[in-house]
Amino acid sequence: MVIYAVGFGAGIGAVMRYTITLIGKHYWTKWPWATFVINVAGALLAGFLTGMAAGGNVSLFLLTGLCGGFTTFSTFTTDTFVLVRNNRWLAAVTYYIVTIIFGIIAIEVGWWLGSMV
Repeated sequence: MVIYAVGFGAGIGAVMRYTITLIGKHYWTKWPWATFVINVAGALLAGFLTGMAAGGNVSLFLLTGLCGGFTTFSTFTTDTFVLVRNNRWLAAVTYYIVTIIFGIIAIEVGWWLGSMV
C-alpha cells in the first residue's frame, strides 16, 4: 500500500510539473522561469509538510511522492547548462544562485507556516 501512495503522488507531481513546463515554454522562452517556479513552489510545500510534521502515508504521498515528482533538480542543472552553452554566463550564474537562495527561503517559510498549523 505504501508504494502506491508514493507512486500515485509522484505521478500527480510529474503531470503538474509537465503542465507548468509547457506553459513556461510558451510564455518564457529566454529564461527558465517554469523550472524556477516549480522548484521554489515544491520547496515551499516540502517545508510546509515538514513543519506540520505530516507522518505516515500522508507524508509518503505528499512529500516523497508529490514533491518528489513535481520538483526537478535535473532540469534545473540542464537549464543552467543550456544558459552556459549559449554563452549567457551571467544569466546562468544568476539563475543558479537565485534558485538556490529562493529555494532555501521557501523551505524556511513553508516550515514556519506548517508549524503554525
